[in-house]
Amino acid sequence: MSENTKHVTYEDAGVDTAEGGRAVDAIKQMVKETNRPEVIGGIGGFGGLFSAAALKDMEDPILISGTDGVGTKLVLAQLLDRHETVGQDLVAMCVNDILASGAEPLFFLDYVAIGHIEAEHMAKIVKGVADGCKLAGCALVGGEMAEHPGVMRPDDYDLAGFTVGVVDRPKMIDPANVRPGDVIIGLPSTGVHSNGYSLVRKVIGVDGIVPGTPEAAAKRAELEQPLEELGGLSLADALLAPTRIYVKPVLELLRGGANVHAIAHITGGGITENLNRALAADVDAVVERDGSKMGWDVPPVITYISEHAELAPNEACKTFNMGVGLCFIVAPEDEAAITVALEGMGEKPFRVGTCVEGSGKVTYSDER
Repeated sequence: MSENTKHVTYEDAGVDTAEGGRAVDAIKQMVKETNRPEVIGGIGGFGGLFSAAALKDMEDPILISGTDGVGTKLVLAQLLDRHETVGQDLVAMCVNDILASGAEPLFFLDYVAIGHIEAEHMAKIVKGVADGCKLAGCALVGGEMAEHPGVMRPDDYDLAGFTVGVVDRPKMIDPANVRPGDVIIGLPSTGVHSNGYSLVRKVIGVDGIVPGTPEAAAKRAELEQPLEELGGLSLADALLAPTRIYVKPVLELLRGGANVHAIAHITGGGITENLNRALAADVDAVVERDGSKMGWDVPPVITYISEHAELAPNEACKTFNMGVGLCFIVAPEDEAAITVALEGMGEKPFRVGTCVEGSGKVTYSDER
């Protein structure tokens, strides 16, 4: 250490603990609004407390956990200075994954790494997380806000999340139950969701643009212009639409006694590399497609990005969800009843394809 070194505080080093405290105060009510009866205490302790008493009524409770992030969609959120919805993306990516086993999400924790904490900015981010937790019916029991001066730009941040859910083993969804002849039913996505944004960023030309600069302001104005190809939406609105959370309709369907063989959450890797995760080893999925046209309506923003990237149909289907956020695989004799049940919840289900004998792969009808 140099003899000339003077007294240096943590704040001098770039970490504002007082602002961090204000940020915690700003989000306390949001967190409280996500509480379930099992939550014990509130945030501020060294750990989130959650009673397991509700599990005692299950025959064989299985805890299922999931963790994920939002990825480079955050680059776009920072460029556009829109931070209210990326928290929902974070929750969705985690809870939709454990939902594929039939699990009910119980609680959620988040981790925010940021260059410089500002209470108002942090409140916007965490509000999105809390909103997502309310949509999923899970409690936000804790989290971490980590200030990284000198490592990240002051306005740069990253998000990660973690959820724990439970399912009774006799009711757990198992892809081993999938059989040839089964039908694949899809629920629509709200757009790109939270995958494929490294490609999206290249297509819309935002790579290398630093938020807060004149170049960023010009690009933001461009992205906020309504486009006829998107039905009058701007790219900013379409690309930052939050990932849909499917928990409530799926749990209602399962609790109503629906016989679902498997569920697939369509995330990174698109249809091709996610639907296969819901197949038995001796079954293939045949997805309805005719060239670049799928057997259902694809969101205009996905079509827009795919066409501007000049993606071949197979490449598009292993990059984007193509308008399918979640898939059910069901016996053909149950298709009508399950479709009617979903429509009764206000859903708009559609047929994605069928299952045939195979080796656990996703194929397309225009290739067979």
